[in-house]
Amino acid sequence: MDAIRHHSFGPPEVLVLEQVPDPVPGPGDVLVDAVAHGVHLLDTSLRRGEAGPPLPLPSLPTVPGREIAGTVAAVGPGVDPSWIGRPVAAHLGPVPDGGGYARRVVVGAEKLHAVPDGADGSPLDPADAITMIGTGRMAVYTLDLAGVTADDVVVVTGAAGGLGTLFVQEALHAGAHVVALAGGAAKLQVLRDLLPDTDRLALVDYSVPGWPDAARAALGGSPATLVLDGVGGDLGTAATGLLRGAGGESFDGAGQGGGADDGALAAEPGNTNLPGRLVAYGWASGTANRYTSWAEADRIESTIEVRYAVGPEAPPMGDQRPYQERALAHAASGRWRVATHRVPFAEAARAHRELEERRTTGKVVLV
Repeated sequence: MDAIRHHSFGPPEVLVLEQVPDPVPGPGDVLVDAVAHGVHLLDTSLRRGEAGPPLPLPSLPTVPGREIAGTVAAVGPGVDPSWIGRPVAAHLGPVPDGGGYARRVVVGAEKLHAVPDGADGSPLDPADAITMIGTGRMAVYTLDLAGVTADDVVVVTGAAGGLGTLFVQEALHAGAHVVALAGGAAKLQVLRDLLPDTDRLALVDYSVPGWPDAARAALGGSPATLVLDGVGGDLGTAATGLLRGAGGESFDGAGQGGGADDGALAAEPGNTNLPGRLVAYGWASGTANRYTSWAEADRIESTIEVRYAVGPEAPPMGDQRPYQERALAHAASGRWRVATHRVPFAEAARAHRELEERRTTGKVVLV
């Protein structure tokens, strides 16, 4: 069967398409003919040979990847044969060499999710389903932690990414006002096509100099109450500076400099007396948001509340299955429209490169 492997750590080009033996399901397992394979930012750091939480480095050679969707081809002893032929999605677990970049994958039956039907009565698209198993699961967990309400004024960094697109949609669903930050015209267009036309949403291009002033203009002189940041670095730090209580920021309507894409939000955007809170779920930029404890000596002291969705300070997620089921249900019902960046299976190196260079929108999926 076709599989993507790497025999050494290094740049994306170490990922190569190879032929490997078909796996055989054992007791309690199923064999899935996979047609969609989730690509995670963590996959790229493991490929580079960067050890660290949450996973150790794999042994080499290895088939990376931990998220797949497809059709059950066979079952092992002790598994209900009615699974055969059914569309499924699964997260393979917290292992560094999950084997997900392969066209046939053995999965424990307890990890399977039957792919639900969408609004049109046909099964949810496999790439959309696998997005919900990994990225959607994390989105549900993080949003539970954030506790978005109609009184919130929300800023989302990396809004055109797999998580960001879901955060923006759910915040709007909750009745909040949202400033969505994305880099460049192409990513802003993805958001424009994906999201509803509402005066509770402003799109801001963070690649334009002076974008924080444009964000303040979009906020209409009011501070934000919630920042959802998985980018970190200068972008995450500047976005967090828009919060009430971050310190050193003026919210008097001044600073109408360019960069806002869709104008100011509607007047009176919620209860701006809410305390400012930051929900941090990573640092895709490679450096920490300076309002988080991850910044250590460079941390900015403020009165905002910081909640962590990842890392040692995050509350335990526990059983992931309920989060996966809720995410699948949101996609199937149409509550969440799923944005994916699809790359041919044989071009896994390209997928990694584009993800590392922040040239993707939505969830990256090999198909």
